[in-house]
Amino acid sequence: MTVNEIAKVLEELAPLAHAEDFDNVGLLVGDPNMKVQGLLVTLDTLENVVDEAIEKKCNLIVSFHPIIFKGLKKLTGSNYVERVVIKAIANNIAIYSMHTALDNSKMGVNAKICEVLGLKNPEILIPRANSIKKLTTYAPIADAENIKLALFKAGAGNLGKYSNCSYSLNGIGSFKAENGANPAVGKVGEIHSEKETQINVIFSFEKEKSILKALFNAHPYEEVAYEVLTLENTNQDLGMGMIGELDTEMDEKQFLLFTKERMNASIVRHSKLLGNKVKKVAVLGGSGAFAIGAAKKAGADIYVTADLKYHDFYQAENQLVVADIGHFETEQFTKDLLVDYLTKKIPNFAVSLSESITNPIKYL
Repeated sequence: MTVNEIAKVLEELAPLAHAEDFDNVGLLVGDPNMKVQGLLVTLDTLENVVDEAIEKKCNLIVSFHPIIFKGLKKLTGSNYVERVVIKAIANNIAIYSMHTALDNSKMGVNAKICEVLGLKNPEILIPRANSIKKLTTYAPIADAENIKLALFKAGAGNLGKYSNCSYSLNGIGSFKAENGANPAVGKVGEIHSEKETQINVIFSFEKEKSILKALFNAHPYEEVAYEVLTLENTNQDLGMGMIGELDTEMDEKQFLLFTKERMNASIVRHSKLLGNKVKKVAVLGGSGAFAIGAAKKAGADIYVTADLKYHDFYQAENQLVVADIGHFETEQFTKDLLVDYLTKKIPNFAVSLSESITNPIKYL
């Protein structure tokens, strides 16, 4: 397989279009057409990780965090980012990053935290707005079903746990084919009326190009009438953080100790304990101060995240307990998730889990 072919497999899990605008995801170093001999999955791409890739004969590194986040103006090896890029290029190793594309995936970073903590019925904590589009088109009644099937195959019509969703309405369309036209029905120079079906489907924004291509290929008309609108509906399958429930409620301190053990955390920093039982738990891997309000609104008893500052803990406002277990600690199982995913998707390919320790924070 080539780098590009593996990238397409990864995009099935976490489309790059789902990444945040500030992020730098996708292929950061290397030739997309290079044949991959072995693949190493890591949380961070550091020099020791590149050395590990060389030792294991892996010429593609799939990393959660992007080693290149801001623009590089020079490559002199003056810092760890430049040294990693230089070493990767010198050894013909490609680097692919997923970061917030995987953060926003319903099967990504936060789903893995829910799995480790044993949370049931997980849902997106902050569903993304303006990411659902609606296609309306018109077709001869006899062709409507084939067109809908083509749109479904291209990824349209998914709504929560339902697929192949559409709404159709029959009516009469009219047109006049001018000179030079080649109409599928009717004659040039004559006004023609045709019994048609109005087809309405929704789709995730990144699929617009492929869905329109499917529409044009399946539609019999020379000129296809259609419109695409962006909806204000939030996307249940895309967004930051997750919230789920414990099978059995726990005391707050009991849950924090349980989380510390399950997440291999050295320290848990938390807001005031309220003496409540914990049943509903919100999680967000990485820096999650921005989602404290969403966790309160969702009715979480505890919110587990990382990188909270002093004043962030005040935002708990005696409505829930806010817990910071560390950035690395919330994301450490992401590489296990990716190895499991890739092993299932390409079972006959060499996928290795990095053994390198990349957590830069040490505790006394």
